[in-house]
Amino acid sequence: MKKIDQKVADAYFREKNKYMLVYFAIWFLVSYVVVAFADSLTEIQFLGFPFHYFMGAIGALFTFIVLLFVNAIVGDKIDKKYGIDDERNKEIGAKKMIDH
Repeated sequence: MKKIDQKVADAYFREKNKYMLVYFAIWFLVSYVVVAFADSLTEIQFLGFPFHYFMGAIGALFTFIVLLFVNAIVGDKIDKKYGIDDERNKEIGAKKMIDH
């Protein structure tokens, strides 16, 4: 029994990968680019700290955690859009148990 059409699966993974590339770009920007320009960011203050210090100490970690939550929320919406949500998985699992 075929669970999902190949075209739907390809579109699903294309959309998931597009968002993953955006998340990786944001992560790279926050983790590496800010460090690369640390000297020029010394003048900018954020919460009383130089911006490059804040991003290195707290900002990158906070951004990573926010990206995890955003990925979970957006991923759930994409799953529902393509019919791969929890309800569909339970339905497929129930049919599989009945068939065996």
